[in-house]
Amino acid sequence: MAPSQTSTLPLDAESSAALARTGLEYALVDADGDGFPPFLTSVARGFLGEEPTPEQIESSRSALRARRLTGVFDRAGEQPDAPVATVDSWISELTVSPERTLPIWSISAVTVAPTHRRRGIATAMLTGELRTAAAAGYALAGLTVTEATIYGRWGFSPAAWASHVVVDTRRARWTGPVAPGRLDFVPRESLPERLTAVHERMRVRRPGAVPGWEGRWRGIAGLTPEAPDAKKVRAVAYRDPEGVERGILVYTIAEREEYTEHELQIRALFADGDEALAALWRFALEHDLVGRVTAELQPAVPPVQWMVSDRRAVTATLTDHHWLRVLDVPGALASRRYSGPLDLVFGVSDPLGFADGAWRVRVDDSGEAAVERSDAEPDVRMPVGSLASLLLGGVRATELSTAGLVHGDAAHLGAVDGAFAPAAAPLLDIWY
Repeated sequence: MAPSQTSTLPLDAESSAALARTGLEYALVDADGDGFPPFLTSVARGFLGEEPTPEQIESSRSALRARRLTGVFDRAGEQPDAPVATVDSWISELTVSPERTLPIWSISAVTVAPTHRRRGIATAMLTGELRTAAAAGYALAGLTVTEATIYGRWGFSPAAWASHVVVDTRRARWTGPVAPGRLDFVPRESLPERLTAVHERMRVRRPGAVPGWEGRWRGIAGLTPEAPDAKKVRAVAYRDPEGVERGILVYTIAEREEYTEHELQIRALFADGDEALAALWRFALEHDLVGRVTAELQPAVPPVQWMVSDRRAVTATLTDHHWLRVLDVPGALASRRYSGPLDLVFGVSDPLGFADGAWRVRVDDSGEAAVERSDAEPDVRMPVGSLASLLLGGVRATELSTAGLVHGDAAHLGAVDGAFAPAAAPLLDIWY
């Protein structure tokens, strides 16, 4: 069984040697040690943030204590204890199809100082993470990205998309359902617990989703030292007629010059069911003195488009969000339920070797898959990144074929599309 903690696993020897040859040191960082403040400072610098305050450092210690923190150090530099590159990782859980989950090696805080670019540092760090994850028995690695041009070189590819939604409330007269429950303002201090409860029920039904954590919810609630506009954060909860809390909306209002045209900025909208979703969106769109509502990490086709009189009052800008990397083909493909039968050989090319080879994928009439190595000629061929994009059903093989990223005859590609079609469109509704 794969270990549930990453912090105790040894550093990758190949990456350690590669960095040592360039005069750099690869080392784990203890969140409770003296090396943590400079580690956090380097992370903040990498993401163009401010120097962390003592309060922020202590808050981050608590949030990151269970993670594997890794730094690359230039001991001959002006600040030998401040890493010139960083990464952190931990074990999370990915929903691969409704009510089916798979452990995933999650990666975040990837930075390389501008002073140390083009030395192979990022390659050493990322391949080191992947080798460690694969050796520990994990079938998938995942991350969210700030730049879409970086991670494809190591076999990551987008598997779930999200949209940034902007609603012109002057045109968006509500025509959606009228929810039978009630809305109440709730205190910020209660939000981590409330968000956890609702999100945990939601995320196991949506492919591409992962669980949140205390630090993420505290940030959304404006309860962390670095939280912007903390005093402006407000929240409402929706309870159904039986009194069960089914949804949470967390938002701020940004003032605009015209007093009736302020902007309501949604920080989180989590709804366990259609009634809660409608009630929370209606609250946002009909809020007094608001001319515009914005929300990120919404579904690719946001349901609110169907709940207003003028759907063109809703603008949804789509972007890739959840990037996956397949490390174990049988483990990844057999983890989910499929929408139809399939019996094909997949040829996967993987320069790093983890997923390379021919794999027979057989899906029975119940939607369960069995995957094994094969000596047969592949029916469809693809690089490992394309396999990651196909995994959750968020992209079709026929679409990737058009781009030259999957190869096979039309009948085989159509069969893949039919089997991989998702029960729900993949979505990751948080950053990690």
